[in-house]
Amino acid sequence: MDIEEIRAYCLSKKGTEEGFPFDDTTLVIKVGGKIYILIRLDGDPSINLKCDPARAIELRESNPGIIPGYHMNKKHWNTVFLDGSLSTNLLREMIDHSYNLVFQSLPIKLRLEVEQN
Repeated sequence: MDIEEIRAYCLSKKGTEEGFPFDDTTLVIKVGGKIYILIRLDGDPSINLKCDPARAIELRESNPGIIPGYHMNKKHWNTVFLDGSLSTNLLREMIDHSYNLVFQSLPIKLRLEVEQN
């Protein structure tokens, strides 16, 4: 997957919005106002994804293209390099996992609003 495919995949999810709150080279994608993916648009393409801590360690140990989250809480975030070493299925699984973690952390009222839109 390239950056445009990842962006399109994320935007197909309910309640997803995008923006550039930090700078013009980091695309931030949120659900319910909370970040679930950051996409680096300059330099080597990479994404930061939220991840369950135990799963994060497992992914890092089995994939050299996944490291602790750059400029993020390294326990809960991974940086994933888009160098072609990871399958589309794994990338989608990690994006889904990040989205679901953030979605489930939203207040119930907000989750219901997202689901209805």
